[in-house]
Amino acid sequence: MLPFLLLASRAEDAAAEDEYAAYLRYGGLEERELHRVRLEAAPLPELDLSRYSGVIVGGSPFTSSDPPREKSAVQHRVERELSGLLDQLVSLDFPFLGACYGVGTLGTHQGAVIDRTYGEPLGAVEIELTEAGLQDPLLQGLPRSFTGFTGHKEAVSSLPAHAVLLARSATCPVHMFRIKANLYATQFHPELDAEGLVTRIDIYRHAGYFPPESAEELMAAARRSTVTEPMTVLKNFVARYAR
Repeated sequence: MLPFLLLASRAEDAAAEDEYAAYLRYGGLEERELHRVRLEAAPLPELDLSRYSGVIVGGSPFTSSDPPREKSAVQHRVERELSGLLDQLVSLDFPFLGACYGVGTLGTHQGAVIDRTYGEPLGAVEIELTEAGLQDPLLQGLPRSFTGFTGHKEAVSSLPAHAVLLARSATCPVHMFRIKANLYATQFHPELDAEGLVTRIDIYRHAGYFPPESAEELMAAARRSTVTEPMTVLKNFVARYAR
């Protein structure tokens, strides 16, 4: 099969490697089937989309809604490159799955309002599918309500009319949406299990997502959580678009 492309932007090697391993594990992929590009390390190379089954954007420490003056030169470059790539992907209706940072990138590209109104702390959140979500092929096999891991400073506060809302939580009205037939973004992490969240809490304890002194408590809470169903989204994405 043609590989999937993972666009990553985590500068910390431990976080980057853990994320890559999670996409391999829960996507049921071999390393040769998931080509990774670390955008924080170097400019996005020229891509021939005909060589890929689909594109995945992983989570990121970048926050799309930050004022431009507060963004680093690397973040500005990554945003320009992803926006240019999304021009192609949306035009082609090319398979795309953006996890967490995908909401900021695809949402911004499509005219959603992205701000800090509906940020959620790190931890387990109950997520509910909409009627459209219950019918969507990427969400087949999921119950109407399930638990996922999240942790984000920003979120969609208003979707454009052409976007299809697929999932929400009590504290965040847009947890997943679709553009056209094949472009998806999730606010929850479809690749993240309890130990993965513990790793990120440890790495990002000084990144402003939570008070650093609460890290141990958050790790303990993550280990008490049972989160297994969001991975179905990733498994379905791979199964549907592998070619």
